[in-house]
Amino acid sequence: MIKHRGWLCHRHATVRTVVIGALFLSLCAAAANGQAANLQLDPAHTTINWTLGDVLHTVRGTFQLKSGSLDLDAASGKLTGVIVVDARSGQSGNSMRDRKMHKEILESDRYPEIAFRADRVEGAVKLPGKSSVQVHGMFVIHGAEHELTVPAEVEIAPDRWNATLHFAVPYEKWGMKNPSTLFLKVSDAVQIDLTATGSVSKR
Repeated sequence: MIKHRGWLCHRHATVRTVVIGALFLSLCAAAANGQAANLQLDPAHTTINWTLGDVLHTVRGTFQLKSGSLDLDAASGKLTGVIVVDARSGQSGNSMRDRKMHKEILESDRYPEIAFRADRVEGAVKLPGKSSVQVHGMFVIHGAEHELTVPAEVEIAPDRWNATLHFAVPYEKWGMKNPSTLFLKVSDAVQIDLTATGSVSKR
């Protein structure tokens, strides 16, 4: 009888171990799943502003977002996806200046898209929460790729997210024409301010 009770105790202990192990694995899986999300960009509520300084005044303009989707694994820092901007949407409010920009600098008829292909995030991303991170990837403009790291302030909620980014595009260094003339000298880099917003879905 004592032997039989010992066998039952051992069996119950084994069952408890299996149940606890299963619960632990389930919690780990849930935690891992909570660290992965898809971030969609909403073109209607995303703004892209650019600034180009010269000796007399500052030229300001905008571009329009075409599409954007990013897959984030916050645990590993892996970030994949593409943000695509319509190069032909660029405007500064001056038709003569804009024609020159599109024809001589961006050549937007030939290169109609500007894109950023992300590959990783440097820094901890809170899901949900606010984070200051560095986003690394390849910036594609005028038919060429350039490695770029962009500082970003990100806030992620259960169903929405937003981010603000500021970076410089050294267009002359990257092979595009500088529009400076004898009487007008402009910077060889354009400043970009991007405010992104969109939906969040867990993966």
